[in-house]
Parts: sequence; structure tokens; C-alpha cells
Amino acid sequence: MTPPTRRNPLAALRAVPWRHDLPASLVVFLIALPLCVGVAVASGVPAELGLVTGLVGGLVVGLLPGSSLQVSGPAAGLTVLVADAVQRYGPGALGLLVLATGLLQLAMGALRLGRWFRAMSASVVHGMLAGIGLTLLTGQLYALADRRAPATGPDKLAGLPRLAAEALTGAANRTAFALGLATLLVLLAWKYLPPRIARAVPAPLAAVGLAAAVTAAADLPVARVRVSGLLDVVHTPEGADLEALLGTAGLGTVIAFTLIASAETLFSAAAVDRMHHGPRTDYDRELTAQGVGNTVCGLLGALPMTAVIVRSAANVQAGARTRASRFLHGLWLLLFTALLPAALGYVPLAALAAVLVHAGAKLVPVRRIAALCRGHRGEAVVLTVTAVAIIATDLFEGVLIGVGLAVVKSAWQTSHLQIAVEEVVPATGQPLHRVRLSGNATFLRLPRLLDTLERLPADRPVELDWSGLRHLDHACTLALSSWAEQHRARSTASLAVEPPLPAVG
Repeated sequence: MTPPTRRNPLAALRAVPWRHDLPASLVVFLIALPLCVGVAVASGVPAELGLVTGLVGGLVVGLLPGSSLQVSGPAAGLTVLVADAVQRYGPGALGLLVLATGLLQLAMGALRLGRWFRAMSASVVHGMLAGIGLTLLTGQLYALADRRAPATGPDKLAGLPRLAAEALTGAANRTAFALGLATLLVLLAWKYLPPRIARAVPAPLAAVGLAAAVTAAADLPVARVRVSGLLDVVHTPEGADLEALLGTAGLGTVIAFTLIASAETLFSAAAVDRMHHGPRTDYDRELTAQGVGNTVCGLLGALPMTAVIVRSAANVQAGARTRASRFLHGLWLLLFTALLPAALGYVPLAALAAVLVHAGAKLVPVRRIAALCRGHRGEAVVLTVTAVAIIATDLFEGVLIGVGLAVVKSAWQTSHLQIAVEEVVPATGQPLHRVRLSGNATFLRLPRLLDTLERLPADRPVELDWSGLRHLDHACTLALSSWAEQHRARSTASLAVEPPLPAVG
């Protein structure tokens, strides 16, 4: 018997396409850094807790099977719920709530519930990308000028004219705004440089590096990244925190965390899979990986995590090929936040905001929207409504609205009903109206069906042939039976229904 072969770790390392994954990991790191900090601040906890979750997303979840290119980190869609939980139960109980969320996700993965999230309309996915991209873009425009962004999407859009006026009049920080614009120009122009330079150094790394060098050399008065020790904010759950799980409110918070985090992760997986041609996501394994990540985050007292579409899309667009880029991005976070926090002090927030503006704009599928408007206007409506709903509410509610609209649209399109009315003269010589029904008779087509039948003259015989129907739902059966009874009651002419209608209760 041939002994089993052991996989050589060095061979596995050599198999990693470092030329693609290493630059991609740096790009993801530059995008993950402000997102980790921003989500933590918006959730009402120290910025370092967001970085802890980012580290777990890279160093732990990044190595687990599921999705090869999807990147995990703090859950932006849970900021409101996390802030409410922190205010209600205290920051110490947050870890226990996240721990329970992770264990529940592990159970869902074991029950193979992740595959149900594969039923996702392509228009909803592209609408989700557009909504997230526009929300990110509009929010980070404020950071370009060292301004605090409004809380909601509509307020962000409404405040843009005022922000532009402040930038032009000098009320905003002109230095930060100019530095952010310069960073954005470098990002846009980088691809026009000679291929050797453009491929050797990722555009975000070059743009942020130049901005940091200028900031340090000229000592520019702009806001910069500030990170202190990570170990000081780590808080393991204690027995006193169990009170948060004893009431229905605490259990409701855990269920909300679980459903929203799982939905955002797997909706994001559907979007990422459409952006590359590599291995497809195993939804059950990805759900299990998220459960492991949230369990670890809960033990560390950190924020809940999901797969984040912004950094995942950046990972794909930067050319990543394997999950090594995910792990490496976590390694960069650990290196700079734990070992070299002073180096991050030279990075201006305006430059990171420019990177996020650029990433958000690339998420908006302009060509896809134009193609749908030309050939599939119904799908374009679903895409647009999904994007607008995400901007107006949040990611989870917006996607649910988009999915609901897609279901209604599909139901309407599949409920085609053909109604043919003809006047015939049989051998008896007495003219009659013959009504032939074919297709699918559902409640969605009931108004048109009843209008046609009620316009038939009451003084002529009627033949109703519904043998061509593929489907006749209860509402249409009841309506046809009621119309037949009324027709026989008020008309002296005969009525023949073939085949006979089924009995209804």
C-alpha cells in the first residue's frame, strides 16, 4: 500500500502567485485601514476595536475555505445596532453578543443554510454594488475636506452643495481638500504611466505614499491616522456580561447581528463571484468561516464582522488570485498597527478618503446600467431601486427591497395569460362567443380576465375553453366560478365551460 503523500509547505508557498497577491494585499490594507477605524468610531467604541476585527478577518478568516477572494472586517451594516447595544448593555457585553452571533453562524453553516442565499438576481447584486459605491463615495467626499459626514445617505447627498461651497470659500480645510484631490488625480493617472512602473507599484500605495511624504515634509495641518496599543482594548467576556443575553432584547440583538451579518456576507459573495473567473464561493463554508471569525472577535471583545464588498472588490480589481492576499492584508494591519503605529501617523485621512472615493466610484456599474436601459428596462428598474433603497436606508433593508421587487417582477413576467375571444357560427346557425385561455392564470392577471368576460354580451351563448392553461390559481378559479354563476343567473343564453371548473371552497 502506497503511503499517503504529505503536502510540502514550501511547495504551497511557491504555488502562491506573489506577483499578483502581494500588491493586491497592500491595496486592500490601505482601504481596510480607514474602514476599520471609521466603523469603530461610528459604532461608539475605540478605533482599535475595529482594527482587531480587521486583524481577525485577515489572519483567521483569510485562511479558511469558503470564498477565495472575499475579504472580511468590521460590519458597516451593523453600526447602528452595535451603537445601540453598547449604549444599552455597555462595551463589556459587546464581546458576549458577538460570541453568541458567531456560535449561531457556526450552527447555520453546519445545517447548510448558506446555499439559500444563492438565489440572488443579478440586477439586485449590481444595484447593491452601485448603492454601496455611491454611499461610500458621497460619505468620503466630506473626509476629503476634513468634514464629518452626515449620518444618513439622503443627508450626505443633500449636504454636497454646501460642502462644495465650503471648499471653494475656504470654510473647509483647503489644504486637506487639495491633498485629497491630488491623491485622487494620482490614482486616476497611474494607469497611464509606463507598464513597468504601473504594474510594479499599486496605484493606491503610490498615491498614499506620496501624500504621506508631502504631509511629513511640509508638516501640513491635516488630520492623520492615530492608533494606540491594541492590547489595551481587548476585553474577554465575563460572567457579569451574561445579563445581556438573559432578556428578550439581548437575544433579539444576537439574532439581528446573525441575520444581517450573514446576509451581507453572502450577498457580497454573490457580487464578488460575478467579478472574477476563479473558484466560486462555497456558501456553507463561508458562513462557517464567518462564524469562526465572529467567535474569535467575541472572545476578544471586538466588533462583529462580515465580508466587506468594498475591500473585496478592491482585492479582485487589484488582481488577487488566491486567499493569500486576504491573509497578507491582515499581516500588514498587524505590522503597522501593533509594531509601527508611528508610521501611520504620517498618513493623512484625506488621502485615505481619496482611495475610498476612487474605490466607491469603481463599484458603480455604469456600463451595466446603460446596457440594461437599452435592452432590459425592467432589470434596470430593479437595479436602480435597489441602489436608491440602500442609499436611503441601509445595505440589508435596501437589498431586501431589491429582492422583493425582483420577485414581483418575475411573478408578473411569468404570469402571462393569453385571452382569445372569437365570434363563431356553429352548425346550429346561432352565433356564439368562444373564449380560449392559455398560459398562466394568476391573481396578477385577474383584472384583465374579468374585464374581458364582463364585456361579453349577455344575449349570446358563450363557450369558455381553459384547457390551454398551464396554471390556474385559487383566486382565478374562484373568480371564474363566480362569473359563470352570475352569467347563468342573468342571461337566457347558454354557457359551456370546458373542462369543468374545479370546486372551490
